[in-house]
Parts: sequence; C-alpha cells; structure tokens
Amino acid sequence: MIEVKSIDKPDERRDFMMGHLEVCHLTGLTFGVATFEPGWRWSASIKPIVGTESCQVHHNGFVVKGRLRLRMNDGTEAEVGPGEVFVCPPGHDAWVVGNEQVIVYDFAGGAAEYGKARDY
Repeated sequence: MIEVKSIDKPDERRDFMMGHLEVCHLTGLTFGVATFEPGWRWSASIKPIVGTESCQVHHNGFVVKGRLRLRMNDGTEAEVGPGEVFVCPPGHDAWVVGNEQVIVYDFAGGAAEYGKARDY
C-alpha cells in the first residue's frame, strides 16, 4: 500500500520552549520536522519534559535551515548546517548556533518519542 502525507497537515504537533515538532506517522517511518528558535537548547527546552540528563533519541537528520551544535556525553562535538545530513546516537545535548531559526528533518523514527514526557 502506498502512503502519502503532507507535513502541512501533520498527525501531531508538539510545542516546547523555543520550538516545536511536527510529526507524520507512516508504516515503517515516523518523519518529523523540528523547528528551533535562536536560543533553543535541548538541556533547557526538552530535558524538563523528558526527565533524562541528555537526549536519549537517535536522530538521522537533514538540516534545512540554520546551524545546530551537537555535543555527545563524552564531550565529542559537531556542528551541522544547511544541506548536511547527520547521524546522532542517544546521549547528547544540542543547541542553536547564531541568530537564525533551525529547521531539521528527522527520518530516524526518533520523532515518535521526541519531546514527550517519560516515566523513569
């Protein structure tokens, strides 16, 4: 069966401090479009919601707009920008670099749980 959905009509939208995530659920794929405003940081915006010390979601991402800095728990860092594809395993923090809004497409399925409260 072929499935087609428009991100203009997402299945759900999750709002959080300084950003939001729009999600489309398809068979075998959860696709998310994350929008982060200047000043957004995972540890300030999402950590209070999910209750973990770092992001525990695996991301396969494509940056459409803006720049994002990623720091793994071991201190390893990388910066990604427009036109770049990245893989980021669980155990990281991330933040917007500069004064431009960041838009990231997430293909990993991590969008299924991203920004949701968890019971730990």
